[in-house]
Amino acid sequence: MRVGLDVGGTKTDAVAVDDATGEVVVRVRRPTRVGPEGVVRTIVDTVHDLAGELGVAVASFASVGVGLPGQVDDRGERVAHAVNLGLERLEVASVVASVLGTPVRVENDVKAAALGAYAIERLDRSMAYLNLGTGVAAGIVVDGDLWRGARGAAGEVGHVSIDPRGPACRCGQRGCIEALVGGGAIAERWGRAAVLPVRDVFDAADAGDPRAVELRDGLARGVAAAVRLLVLTCDVDTVVLGGGLTALRERLTVPVQAALDEGTAASGFLRSLDVPARLRLLPPASPAPAFGAALVGAAATRKAMTHG
Repeated sequence: MRVGLDVGGTKTDAVAVDDATGEVVVRVRRPTRVGPEGVVRTIVDTVHDLAGELGVAVASFASVGVGLPGQVDDRGERVAHAVNLGLERLEVASVVASVLGTPVRVENDVKAAALGAYAIERLDRSMAYLNLGTGVAAGIVVDGDLWRGARGAAGEVGHVSIDPRGPACRCGQRGCIEALVGGGAIAERWGRAAVLPVRDVFDAADAGDPRAVELRDGLARGVAAAVRLLVLTCDVDTVVLGGGLTALRERLTVPVQAALDEGTAASGFLRSLDVPARLRLLPPASPAPAFGAALVGAAATRKAMTHG
């Protein structure tokens, strides 16, 4: 068995995967504790919970992989600048391994999710996984291997500016894709208290609120721009949409499709790329992020296992 954990700002999703079959045999979700001690405790306790569900010892797990927001070094040991988790810098792999007695490897959460989506969706050749959540970023997988780029920034499309007169972005630019699409940015611009701010914006837009319509349309244009950017720069075979915003399903994909169509109306070249045919939506409640973390734990150079 190999364990994978997707550690988010509020919850941690974890799976145990049968290494022989690629099947998820058990899955648990637990609240995330923040700060260095809290994150380590969350990981350790969740792994113990998985072992308890299976009736096995933690030591029987072959490896533990952890997906975390923030910058992860290329050895898969350290995370830095994970603001949502209250981490400035933490040697996650060595600290957790010393407690569990099991090999541990960490990866950026979006990159781990990309590996998981590639395997679970049974894709081949190339794929970009576009994560639409509090922020916006992508992970790129080619022939089962994660493509990081020269400095690990491959797929970081969120801070590409598509409108220099657009809304301010936390990175210091204006009109970034993340400023138009990111759930955190939309919630801030909407300014109305809601448990699910982006859904609240869509509901208000459906009711005819002009400001909500503007925000919704900007989001659709931003997602369409990110998809086009990934296809034009990487020419990936498939773009998989995932992340919290995809819970909107057709309410999200229909305006994104309209924005893609609008962008290609005057360009035979863009139409020839058939971008809409490359789009795929990750199924609801998919274990892809945690599953990808399990692949990370298995080994960085190992091809993605087939999900049965």
